[in-house]
Amino acid sequence: MKNYRVTLASLLGISAILATGIYLGLAKAQTPPIHVPRVLVVAQTNGFEHDSVSDAMAAVYKMGHDSRLWETILRTDTENITKKKLEKGNFKNLDYFDAIVFASTTGELSLTDDQKADFMSFIKEDGKGFVGIHAALDTNYKWPEYGEMIGGWFNEHPWGTFNAPIVVEDPTFPAVRHFPAAFMKKDEIYQAKEWSRDKVNVLLRLDESKLNFDNPRVHRTDKDFAVAWAKMHGKGRVFYSTLGHTKEAWDDPDIQKMYFEAIKWVLGMTEGRTNSHTSHY
Repeated sequence: MKNYRVTLASLLGISAILATGIYLGLAKAQTPPIHVPRVLVVAQTNGFEHDSVSDAMAAVYKMGHDSRLWETILRTDTENITKKKLEKGNFKNLDYFDAIVFASTTGELSLTDDQKADFMSFIKEDGKGFVGIHAALDTNYKWPEYGEMIGGWFNEHPWGTFNAPIVVEDPTFPAVRHFPAAFMKKDEIYQAKEWSRDKVNVLLRLDESKLNFDNPRVHRTDKDFAVAWAKMHGKGRVFYSTLGHTKEAWDDPDIQKMYFEAIKWVLGMTEGRTNSHTSHY
């Protein structure tokens, strides 16, 4: 596992976007909450290591810092995912946080059984939030409740990084309502297994009429390829999107706004439905 650093270049790049007034509409003043929520970003990798991890971490930090809507702690380990009280310097456990973001985590994360139980209790019983970025779907395959919580697992990316034809399924949801009804994004779209739309609210999906299915890596016979969804896990709000594979994605105001609004939603600052809706066919 490599330790990712949130590079100065990443921070300056996002600052430049902010300076133009493009970034997420945050040029307009936002009123910070009385209690400023705390977001833990975890980017541990024990598998493929995405070049975009530092960019994703930097983006989440800058979103919170510049909007004044949340504080962010960035980690490439899993030490904070516990409810144990530890006398260790400035240690913060899950009691300190209001949401967790997995920034393209991969492989089996370094979590004990107690940590896994605490993580699920944080979401399911405490009603805290979770946002999964891209490869958060490509992790913890040996932890069944993780797959249940996030909605499924990675099962290849049949088209690699391509100009993905995307349609909006729930234009009322705050994380996707800024998108046009149909649009293109150059990104890597995951195919999900052990996933079903009857367990989530599909927000974005690939336009199946514009896909090439003459591809041995296409495994979903229903041709249903969700790009983003929202769901509940017990009392907790869960958001996932496959967008954010490339470094360039994090220079895209649309992608940044989607994750900005997703974090606000899992923190309970906005409302959006999580119940499933009928198939798009």
